[in-house]
Amino acid sequence: MTGERKGRGNLRPLLTLALASMLICGLFFPLLVTGLAQVFFPYQANGEIATLGGKSVGSYLIDNNFTLPMYFHARNDSASGVDPDIPLDDAYSQIPTIGNATGLSYPALKAVVDANVEGTFLGLGDPYVNVLRLNLELIQTYPSVYNFTG
Repeated sequence: MTGERKGRGNLRPLLTLALASMLICGLFFPLLVTGLAQVFFPYQANGEIATLGGKSVGSYLIDNNFTLPMYFHARNDSASGVDPDIPLDDAYSQIPTIGNATGLSYPALKAVVDANVEGTFLGLGDPYVNVLRLNLELIQTYPSVYNFTG
């Protein structure tokens, strides 16, 4: 009998520790980090939302599901399907389709792509472009073609 009582006596500190750990790690710490992020980095903490004409049009951090042939598209083979960036070669390969859909010239579209190339860290990796930035640049540069109403 003494062994059973001793075993039950160890249960209370274990449950207390488990509950305290859950509250600290699962509730208080995430709330603290979220609060600090909202105070010091509100733009990033809220998803880096892009606006056009005062209207939210997407996030620079995830794929925004452009479907019309007049826009650049994220890659289809991306593992998660939410990558907002495409390699520079993928952007160049989409220029003829966009040119056919919009009537814009290859050099004009290539200039938009080239103006939005994002570098790599210390020369590692391939250059890439953010699909939302490309599409917003097209809308702003060629408003008569894209007829955006914000």
